[in-house]
Amino acid sequence: MRLRMPSPQRVPPAIGCLIVCWISLLATPVPTSAGEINTGYFGNVAIQGYDTVAYFTEGKALKGTEAHSVKWLGAHWRFASDEHKQLFIANPQTYVPQYGGHCATGLAIHGNLTKDIDPEAWTIIDGKLYFNYSKETNRLLTDDVVSLEKSEENWAKSQHTGE
Repeated sequence: MRLRMPSPQRVPPAIGCLIVCWISLLATPVPTSAGEINTGYFGNVAIQGYDTVAYFTEGKALKGTEAHSVKWLGAHWRFASDEHKQLFIANPQTYVPQYGGHCATGLAIHGNLTKDIDPEAWTIIDGKLYFNYSKETNRLLTDDVVSLEKSEENWAKSQHTGE
């Protein structure tokens, strides 16, 4: 089952390629250690403090709070409610974003991990949460311009090389 963010229109492949080229110029991929949770450049908060459970239960991006936080895999995860926090604690693998919360499209295109994500640029595909650099790059993923198979291939390589 593929759940997707609503998109006003499909991005034509030619436009998608132009967007990718433009983003490639602006987004500098930042190599990180394999398996690291994306905490951005400042602090140690996963997915910029957004509630990872809310994407699944509410179908939208919600900011978490320090009052409802937990440390897992070396990062602080924030939640909008204690209920969401408890759901995460009971089964974090269900809610943790793919690729440690790094940009899925950037991984497919650049071949390494990109810390810059927009927590509002997300999609759930086959029960897994993916983040992207921007809503435009997210459309490349949701419109099948960029393949998750390439992201998976590059993720596997990064796990072996430690990039």
